[in-house]
Amino acid sequence: MISFKLSEEQVLIRDSLQGFAKDVMAPQARVIDEAGEIPSDILQAGHELGLVSAAIPEAQGGAGGDRSPVTNAVVLEALGYGCASQGAAIMAPSLFVNPLLDFGTDDQKKELLPLFTGKDYHAATAALHETQFAFGAGAMKTTAEKRGNGYVLNGVKRLVPMATSASHVLVLAAEGGAGVENVQAFIVPRDAKGVSIERESGQMGLKPVAHGKVTLDKVELPGAARLGGDSGIDARRLLASVRVAGAAMAVGLSRAVADTAIPYARDRVAFGEAIGKKQAIAFMLADMHIECDTMRLMLWKAASQIEQGLDATKATVLAQDYIRRRSMKIADDGVQVFGGHGFIRDLPLEMWLRNARALTVLEGPAAV
Repeated sequence: MISFKLSEEQVLIRDSLQGFAKDVMAPQARVIDEAGEIPSDILQAGHELGLVSAAIPEAQGGAGGDRSPVTNAVVLEALGYGCASQGAAIMAPSLFVNPLLDFGTDDQKKELLPLFTGKDYHAATAALHETQFAFGAGAMKTTAEKRGNGYVLNGVKRLVPMATSASHVLVLAAEGGAGVENVQAFIVPRDAKGVSIERESGQMGLKPVAHGKVTLDKVELPGAARLGGDSGIDARRLLASVRVAGAAMAVGLSRAVADTAIPYARDRVAFGEAIGKKQAIAFMLADMHIECDTMRLMLWKAASQIEQGLDATKATVLAQDYIRRRSMKIADDGVQVFGGHGFIRDLPLEMWLRNARALTVLEGPAAV
């Protein structure tokens, strides 16, 4: 029997985060988008919720909880509902922490995990996208060449979230040839010789997240910088987690659009009746509800496979593709429901449309 019922703990987490999203994130979303920066107090408030540190072992100062991709999908959906930009910035360190939990050696965990369990928000991230703006793990251009007991990294990564403030970047690179089976991850300190980080000149959505361009020019790293040491990583699992994460935020954003458009359609009167009574609008709103539920079920199925240790590549790719298409349609339909009001910056519809496009282009702003 298949059950999609959340546990009591998951329900508690979801409800508390929905309150945070509604009361703290949503009211500031427009101002933050206009400013193009995430205030430090928002990052700190998110850090104090313990979303990143919850699964870190107690020995490293964390809460010692289980790593649950399904729970993290619930968390990211709630944050995406409040504000995708703020949610992506708050969760950016999980791009570094979660692979470290999944694949890191004991020494790597002991050294780096305590950075994220202190009282203050600490920025770290992962670099996936390539300079050609089309990320394909099997055709990665960033390379890691074995040299002696260490490695030399060369390449350029783009659209790296929170890169300009990160102390460490987890760089995915091809080691020994093309193909996803040759993709490994390397822990790169921002002050390593040959590393340069600059903020991207701008992007269509998620503007406040401070995406950066990371250039690696003959960066020499010790052997201990290879995530997982001699064992390395399972790149398929890591990439599946990233896909689910971005998709979860897109589901949350889609729900925000639906929850805003439906009351408006009830109240907005045109030609003597509420526009929600017109068939074209009513069907559009019904489709929003249907698609939000469908997207969530596909998302939870993919996250569940990751949680069970299965190869979730197919499930995550299918969920990601479906959610990319439907979340963009929902965001666009939201603008259409509001008509001319959907285009003005007094309302969040045009911002949601831009953010939906960013979420559906990027592999994901945070890792499950």
